[in-house]
Amino acid sequence: MLEQIFSSVFTTTFLASILRITTPILFAALASVVSERAGVANIGLEGIMMLGALFGVVFSAWTQSALVGVVGAAIVGMLIGLMMGLFSLKLGTDIILSGIAVNMLGAGGTVFLLFAFTGQRGNSAAVESRMIPTLDLPFLEEIPVLGAFARQSILTYVALLCVFLVFVLLYKTPLGLKIRAVGENPHAADSVGMSVHRVKYAALGISGFLAGLGGAYMSMFYSRGFTTDMVAGRGFIALAAQAMGRGEPVGALLSSLLFGAADALSHHMQGTALPSQLVSTIPYVITIIGLSLYAARTISRVKRARRARAQAATNNV
Repeated sequence: MLEQIFSSVFTTTFLASILRITTPILFAALASVVSERAGVANIGLEGIMMLGALFGVVFSAWTQSALVGVVGAAIVGMLIGLMMGLFSLKLGTDIILSGIAVNMLGAGGTVFLLFAFTGQRGNSAAVESRMIPTLDLPFLEEIPVLGAFARQSILTYVALLCVFLVFVLLYKTPLGLKIRAVGENPHAADSVGMSVHRVKYAALGISGFLAGLGGAYMSMFYSRGFTTDMVAGRGFIALAAQAMGRGEPVGALLSSLLFGAADALSHHMQGTALPSQLVSTIPYVITIIGLSLYAARTISRVKRARRARAQAATNNV
């Protein structure tokens, strides 16, 4: 059995499946990176992705345009992010509670909205929506490893590009400087004239936009239609990817690839002798292990810093 698994894993097909599965997690992880850097925890990524997935299908069906569907899903995600900002920053609601409410809206509200828009329950099979096209790069097909990039969804390439764009945003633009300043010390940022609330609104809007793209990918390419609960915890896995990546775009990419590989492995192992219920838990087990290792490393780093400060104080005495 192990021979069968290894022979199927080390192939271009498997690597390509990792990229396909990683894409929605990466969008949501980058969304979390932007909001966390501004000091606001957007735990409503799961709900935003669900709503983005639904509206992507609905808009593309109404207009018969995949582009309109994707942009519409991203804008809906952005509006939900701004709504979370309104409730938490203007009305004083705890941002965690706002995120929980959005997740509940994504889980239950999409069922109602699906029926209201399409008259269907459970899925959008009867709706003729457009799918996101793939981008063929035949010159990569015969190159080891790079062959996995030869035929992917356009949004997969956009997600990889967004890693670079988020890095540029955070470290090379005035807005990125404000986001990092507000996240590190909002009182100091306010004292030099920065509008802390405005910066947090911007971060939540960008975060919602990216999560909406992840939702559109789920329903307009990955699953080819909307079904209830289709995001299946990817928003929460993205939060783990952001934490393990230490809030950095490249770190979020590497962590997302790890979780994407775990999910791809679970799909490849469905035909083995192992029970399917056990195999389907692989991505979530990897998430728990990864977060446990991250927490242990963080605790160790904090202890070392405390010992160093204590030693410095002793030497000064």
